[in-house]
Amino acid sequence: MILFTAKRSLPTRPQGKRGKRFSRIILTIILCILFSANMTAQTNKQPTPGKDGNKYVSYDQRTGNESVVYFTRNLSAEGLIQAYEQVSAHIEGNIGVKLHTGEQNGPNIIPRPWVKALMDKDLQSATIIETNTYYEGDRYTTPQHRKTLEVNGWTFCPVDIMDEEGTALLPVVGGKWFKEMSVGSHLTHYDSMVALTHFKGHTMGGFGGSNKNIGIGCADGRIGKAWIHTIPGDDNQWSIAEEEFMERMTESTKATIDHFGKHVTYVNVMRNMSVSCDCEGLAAEPVVTPDVGILSSTDILAIDQACIDIIYAMTADEHHDMLERIETRHGLRQLSYMKELGMGNDRYVLIDLDNGGCRITAADAAKDLKPFVSK
Repeated sequence: MILFTAKRSLPTRPQGKRGKRFSRIILTIILCILFSANMTAQTNKQPTPGKDGNKYVSYDQRTGNESVVYFTRNLSAEGLIQAYEQVSAHIEGNIGVKLHTGEQNGPNIIPRPWVKALMDKDLQSATIIETNTYYEGDRYTTPQHRKTLEVNGWTFCPVDIMDEEGTALLPVVGGKWFKEMSVGSHLTHYDSMVALTHFKGHTMGGFGGSNKNIGIGCADGRIGKAWIHTIPGDDNQWSIAEEEFMERMTESTKATIDHFGKHVTYVNVMRNMSVSCDCEGLAAEPVVTPDVGILSSTDILAIDQACIDIIYAMTADEHHDMLERIETRHGLRQLSYMKELGMGNDRYVLIDLDNGGCRITAADAAKDLKPFVSK
């Protein structure tokens, strides 16, 4: 269900410092109005963020059903194809592949040849889908974004910058921060979505899995992302953090995956896992966490939880930096809030595609990892 669509009609940005100040004032006014309208749909009581986003819950402490997560150590185009094909049954019609295409020359994004091979074999008519960024950089405006796509080699298939022509509002069922989320208007053009995610750390979220790829990546660059990141009128663009940020991001994700229903699936690539997001491009922190493999599932919580469990199952030397990033940002609240919202299961059957489809544990997947070597 689409609640509202609109084309953006911000004034043309004048040149010079006064012009930039004018644009920021106008944008702040618009965001405050939209944010206020959104929040008035909530109860009068101010929501309270959850707790314990810095505390890991071990598998034996979890309850509920189990979902299926597939795993291969084969970090290649062939491994990506194999993982995707396990979870592709309901992907049909006009397909959007939600992928982080990265800042210019970003070193850690999923290799373009792998994505091309997957799309050539299984997703021949699909489109890569993206949105513009909230921060000013190489993907802040659509022309800048198009240039960056060209630099990074995303030229082998169509790429839709979904907020190029405006926004749409999707309902957030059961949310406490939002009743609707602003996404790129073109999102509603698609029948199915494949979340193809580079799993890594994240400066704000602690870690970036499928939840971050969708929750931030489908929210439009001016309104939706502002609702998630910024207290209206605050000079600090990143004023919302820790548990509240995780919850807002997760509600954004819920709006999108509810829109697609069963026609959405998830693939997480655990490779080149810096503690930094791909948004940081060449400024990303050096990778010190070992490469692991590729996971796939039709359950967003199960796949992100499995990735986290594998990280926690590594040796202290292997996971030290990643755990520090996840826990200091209270990023584990992403997982507990997805469970509270009924978005999936945090228990799962992990299927080893390399060994006849036997069931393994996260600790098995983390065994005998090789130290990361930059390629």
